[in-house]
Amino acid sequence: MTPVNLSNSSLKVSPLALGMWRIHTITSDELEKLLETAIDSGITTFDHADIYGGYTCEDAFGSWMKTNKHLRDQIQLVTKCGIKLISENRPTYQVKHYDTSYDHIVVSAERSLKNLESDYLDLLLIHRPDPLMDPEEVARAFSDLQSSGKVRHFGVSNFAVNQYDLLAQACDIPLITNQIEISLFHSTPMFDGSLDFLHTKGVNPMAWSPLGGANHIQEAFKLARFKEIAESYGLNEGDLLLAWLLKHPARIIPLLGTMKSHRIESAVAAFNVKLDKQDWFEMLELVRGHEVA
Repeated sequence: MTPVNLSNSSLKVSPLALGMWRIHTITSDELEKLLETAIDSGITTFDHADIYGGYTCEDAFGSWMKTNKHLRDQIQLVTKCGIKLISENRPTYQVKHYDTSYDHIVVSAERSLKNLESDYLDLLLIHRPDPLMDPEEVARAFSDLQSSGKVRHFGVSNFAVNQYDLLAQACDIPLITNQIEISLFHSTPMFDGSLDFLHTKGVNPMAWSPLGGANHIQEAFKLARFKEIAESYGLNEGDLLLAWLLKHPARIIPLLGTMKSHRIESAVAAFNVKLDKQDWFEMLELVRGHEVA
């Protein structure tokens, strides 16, 4: 897989990223195999958040990173902050809430660096829009983290168009992505202006849950027509869903959530498929239950 510049920034990422939110469910040996398979397949971008696994996943990755320091410049570390999750690992948090204060962003980034065994983060995102966010305060945190060399690039996650624009206007540093839910089963951003907005800004979205989740996938592929389309391209059903997403011209970076090495290897095949436009719309119709207007 050929690396791409994210949103015309200097940050090169793999066109398919691997999400780390479930690595607390596998052993260290399984994690090592997973990461080796990803890197061998050309997937070098790994997506984290401080809260994943009840604040344990970054540390699990860091244990791998500690013995693989020679790979640091070959991979890209993405993480997110801004959610305070109720957890036994954060006993002072009595209610789930958001915190986008200067102090929390800086402390969270520094803790992520320690957990991930890295001197810098390639990309830091605000995890969720915070109704109490002071955009100037966030901008100041971003500026200080960048000038100190701790974080190289910044973005957001799950932000609406107006929320993205509010923060972008306050920042001297460009926001280079918005990580949002996009899939065949959640195609709303393709129709409500969300992707159009990012496209006009030259910003590549990152897609979480790009296949739509296990329940949606199982229901859809009870339909014989889905299997027929997948077989016509020589793909399994999951990779067909990935090919559907990649058809969109917004240069979406999918975040694959699998913890299975064979799924990583097969997903790469979706990048070699050019889905026919009629098949794309037929799949949309099958999921929606009606044709487009």
